[in-house]
Amino acid sequence: MSEARHLVITGIVQGVGFRFRYAMAAQARLLGVRGWVRNRRDGTVEAMIAGDAGSIAEMLAWSRLGPAGAVVDNVAVAAGSGDYTDFEFLPTA
Repeated sequence: MSEARHLVITGIVQGVGFRFRYAMAAQARLLGVRGWVRNRRDGTVEAMIAGDAGSIAEMLAWSRLGPAGAVVDNVAVAAGSGDYTDFEFLPTA
């Protein structure tokens, strides 16, 4: 059964190159998670992740750590929605 979660990730998650977004996309693809990721003008990273419960749990665990160079302070998680076929980058919002 597919689930979706909306994430807002705060901390030092921008300005570490494109590393956070690209690493998140790579991890999502590795886990078979679909959705999107983008920077927000307030300095946070926003994502929508969709997949089975186990993959979502693994993606949430990864999001709380982030890639090398990032410092994640918090990951706000809310119910998400949407039908996605891949994991993509969206423009900054």
